[in-house]
Amino acid sequence: MHAQGEVARLKEREQLFSSLLVSVNAVLWAFDWETQQMIYVSPAYERIFGRSVGLLLADYNEWRDSIYPDDLDYADRSLAEVLDKGSVEDREYRIISADGQIRWLSDKCFVSHQVDAGQRVIVVGIAEDITEKKHLEGELQRLATTDVLTQSSNRRHFFECAHREFEQSRLNDTPMAFLLLDIDDFKMINDTYGHQEGDHVLQRIAETGRAVLRRGDLFGRIGGEEFAAVFPGCAPDMAMQIAERLQREIQRLSFNHNGKSYGVTVSQGLTSIQPQDEMLDSLFSRSDAAMYQAKRQGKNQIVPA
Repeated sequence: MHAQGEVARLKEREQLFSSLLVSVNAVLWAFDWETQQMIYVSPAYERIFGRSVGLLLADYNEWRDSIYPDDLDYADRSLAEVLDKGSVEDREYRIISADGQIRWLSDKCFVSHQVDAGQRVIVVGIAEDITEKKHLEGELQRLATTDVLTQSSNRRHFFECAHREFEQSRLNDTPMAFLLLDIDDFKMINDTYGHQEGDHVLQRIAETGRAVLRRGDLFGRIGGEEFAAVFPGCAPDMAMQIAERLQREIQRLSFNHNGKSYGVTVSQGLTSIQPQDEMLDSLFSRSDAAMYQAKRQGKNQIVPA
C-alpha cells in the first residue's frame, strides 16, 4: 500500500511538473555538447519557434537554422563561451519563427555536468521570448531621442550625435558641415492661422529636410522653429549645394488654410569645420551668427560662414 501511495505521489508530481512546463512561456532545453544533440526541449519550443520538437530532438540544426542570419555567429560563439565560464546569462539574439515573424530571445545557458570522471558535458538553458520587451525598449528609445511633433531628432539627441561626428571628423581629418535653419516670420503664421497650422508647417519642413539630406546626415529640431543639420564627410561646396536644394524645396511647399494659400521661407547659416575648431560649439556659434545675418539681409537666403 505504501509503495502504491509513493507511485501516486510521484505521478502527481510528474503531472504538476508537466503542467508547469506547458504553462511556462520559455523554452527549457538540455544539450549534449559532445554529440551536439538536443536531449530535451520543453513544449514552449513549438509555441515560440512554431516548429516540431521531434525534428529538433533528431537534429540540433533545426534550432540553428531558425536563428536570424546576422545573429548566428554570435549565438554560436556565446554558447561555446559557457564551457569556459560555466554560465552565460546575457545572450540575446533573434530567430525567425515558422510563420516568418522575427522574435527576440533571451537564451541563458549553464553547464550542468563538467568533464571529469568521464562525465558528459550537458548544457542546459532557458530561452525566453522577449520580443515585446525589445519593442518597448525601442519605442522608449525613440521617444527619448525624437521630437514628438516632427519625428526629427530632438535637441539633446541631435547634439549628442553631432558631438560624435565632430570628434570623428577631427580624429580622421575629414570635412564636416554644420547648418542652422530658422523659419521666417513663424510667429506671424501662428498668429494668423493658429498653432495647429504652425505645427503643420513644422512637420512639412521636417519632412522636406529628411527628403533632401543624404543618408548618414543628421537632422533635428533644436528649438521652436529652428532646425539644425550636420553633414559628415561633406566638403563646403557640396554642403552649400544641399542647403540650396533644401531652400528650393521649402520654397516650393504650398499651404492652404480655410481656402487661403500661403508659402514659407527659411533663413540658413552654414559653416564647415576648420583646423582651429576644438569644439562643436565653434561651428554652432558661426552658423548661428550667419543665420541671423541672413535674417538681417532680408530673410529667405543662405549665409556661409
